[in-house]
Amino acid sequence: MLAKYSLRIIFLIAIFLGTRTLSFAQADPLERNLWYNEEKTAKIQIYKATDGKFYGKVVWLKVPEVDGKPKVDKNNPDDKKKNDPVLGLVLLKGFKKDGEKGYDDGTIYDPKNGKTYSCKITNKGDVLDVRGYIGFSWIGRTTVWTKAD
Repeated sequence: MLAKYSLRIIFLIAIFLGTRTLSFAQADPLERNLWYNEEKTAKIQIYKATDGKFYGKVVWLKVPEVDGKPKVDKNNPDDKKKNDPVLGLVLLKGFKKDGEKGYDDGTIYDPKNGKTYSCKITNKGDVLDVRGYIGFSWIGRTTVWTKAD
């Protein structure tokens, strides 16, 4: 009787560990880390949403407050969003995986100037090349984000 229950417990533990390993194996490399922006003033968490696309939000700020109040998105062109906190702000939107290391067809929002740019990301292991552009990707600027973990 004891052997029968022991086998069940071992079986359940194996299933539990197997599903945890499987779920980790399916995570995209972008999702496994937090990323510093180029200036190291923010950490961005990139995640895959239910629509199958990748998004990135600010989860840490070096200077989270201004005059004792949360830093807000004061340069947003939408007046209704100017008081939204920068912490939690979704900067990256709608990226599709393109090959093994590329992510394309997304946008990046720059809270410093309130502008949104077309964007593509290239994963180079410990760094991401994040290229924002208007119109053509060769007319733009690349910033390098590094692993924060």
